This record gives sequence, C-alpha cells and structure tokens, in this order.
Amino acid sequence: MEKDRVEILGVLINAVNLSQTVDQIGAWIEERGVHYLCACPAHSIMECVKNPQLYPLYNNCSMTFPDGMSVVWLLKWQGFKHVERVAATEMMEELFSLSAQRGWRHYFYGGSPETLVALVQKIETEYSGLQIAGKYSPPFRDLSKAEENEVVARINASSADIVWVGIGSPRQEQWMGRQIGRIEAPVMIGVGAAFDFLSGQKPRAPRWMQRSGLEWLFRLFNEPVRLWPRYRQYPKFVFLALAQLLGLWHPKT
Repeated sequence: MEKDRVEILGVLINAVNLSQTVDQIGAWIEERGVHYLCACPAHSIMECVKNPQLYPLYNNCSMTFPDGMSVVWLLKWQGFKHVERVAATEMMEELFSLSAQRGWRHYFYGGSPETLVALVQKIETEYSGLQIAGKYSPPFRDLSKAEENEVVARINASSADIVWVGIGSPRQEQWMGRQIGRIEAPVMIGVGAAFDFLSGQKPRAPRWMQRSGLEWLFRLFNEPVRLWPRYRQYPKFVFLALAQLLGLWHPKT
C-alpha cells in the first residue's frame, strides 16, 4: 500500500476510498499476514505534530485511512480525485456484511462493558451468520505487562481475523504498535468511538453534516467538555496544512 501514500504534516496517508480499503483488508485476511490500520482525521495528525514520537506508529502501519473530510479535501487538492472519507463506522458495517459470507471472525477490544454488550447484540441481529470471536473492555488505564499478556493470549485463542480496537487515539495506535508480532490476527484496526456509534450509545451526526465536514460541530455540541481540547486544534491544522503546501513549514518527524 505504499502507492498513493501522501504526506500531510508528516503523516503518510493512503489516498483511498471505502471500497479500496475494504478490498485490501479482505486480501490481507486471506493472505494471513499481520497488519494494523490507523484512522486518520485531522485530530490524529495534530497529535503527531504535538508529539513526534507518534509519527512511526502511523507511518509504519499497513494503511492510514482518511477518516476526516479536511484530510480528504487536502488529498483531492493534490490530485487524488478518487479519494473519499473512510469513516470507521461505515468500514465496520461493510466488513460485517462481507464477513457473514466469508466466515471472518471479529474481536472487539475497547468500550465499556455496556457498550460492547449493546454492540454485539445489534450486529448479531443485523448481520445473520456473523461470527463474534470475543470482546474485552479494558480499564481506562495502562495495563500491566501481565494483564496485556493475558489479553493477547485471549485474542489469539479466539482465532479472530479482525481485531477492532476502540480505545481512542493515540492510545489505540500505541496499543496496536506494541502487539505486532504478538497478536496473530491478520488485521487490527483502530476505530476510535465507532463502538459507541454503532451500538447506539452515542448519536451520529446527520449524513449531510458528515459529508460537509461539520461532523465535528455535531460531536462538540454533544460532548463539549471532552472534545473541546481536540477541536480547538483545527484552526492550527488548517494553517499548518496551507503553510506546508506553500513550502513555508516542514514537520519535525
């Protein structure tokens, strides 16, 4: 997936759409390699700008998909007309449908116990034949080495094909980076708050807001205290992206 990988503020992003992403994930599952994928909205890019130690987690993964309209617009501006937003929730739904036919097994790591129960109940109802390999709601703290080893053993014993990791960015990227070579599932995918959206625990922005790049405003209205520190970085993201395009700023990767 090195082809059409574009650097934005130091992060290498794959210029892909949803169909291409799902097809590539399916190919990786069939090949039985080991891969992890990172969602990449503007927030994730700014986390790397603030903490350059995060750059390798994104730039060394198998795919960094554009999960934000500002990122999509920047890619289109650079000539990649086929690019679309690859929202983690839509990706999950596409892969659930495909998995019901192909027998791929899913493991869910992250979210609250209540969220995971609601998520599994919903997808088992909507996707007949979908195989759930397991689920685990980790505590909201760093796991001890023994606890992490236990989680790895549990996931490997489940024979999962896809491990969905929903513990927020950059924690999920750091977790996936540590598990390469340890977790045997062919694909790990960081999906942020997608468990909450798909389970119905949190409302999703209307489609027109998603397509127009205003989903952040909807989410900020619903969770102002938690999300304001994230979204106040967006004007800086726009400024730095324009400065980079004009050759006036370069990332310290």
